Amino acid sequence: MLSGFKQFILRGNVIDMAVGVVIGAAFAGVVTAFTKDLLTPFIAAIVGKPDFSAITFTINNSVFAAGDFINAAISFLLVAAAVYFFVVTPINALVSRMRKAPAPADPTTRKCPECLSEIPIEARRCSFCTQPITLGMAAD
Repeated sequence: MLSGFKQFILRGNVIDMAVGVVIGAAFAGVVTAFTKDLLTPFIAAIVGKPDFSAITFTINNSVFAAGDFINAAISFLLVAAAVYFFVVTPINALVSRMRKAPAPADPTTRKCPECLSEIPIEARRCSFCTQPITLGMAAD
């Protein structure tokens, strides 16, 4: 039973996933600090309100804290934008640079020098005009 668990743990993809989770958690902390310490004060400087949590409304003695929702939505949008512009876009650019165009396929046909019809490369006679073809005679 423990040997199966050992095999599971030592698989490459499980270890890769664990590393990804740890790096993701660390990155989430960095992005949260970036949005909290830099982007939110920047928005506050533009809008003039540093915190939207005071925005509430009451219906039948029930208080709805719309400001907390607005803060959470802004934080989500800032985190999503930071991830997109600082992670997704650069990685997509890197992947597109590293992707090589496939090599062109070798031609399978050539043109008959007499009638200019497409014939197989191995052909010794044109099937359209019956002209004998040697390897050096084909028109390209």
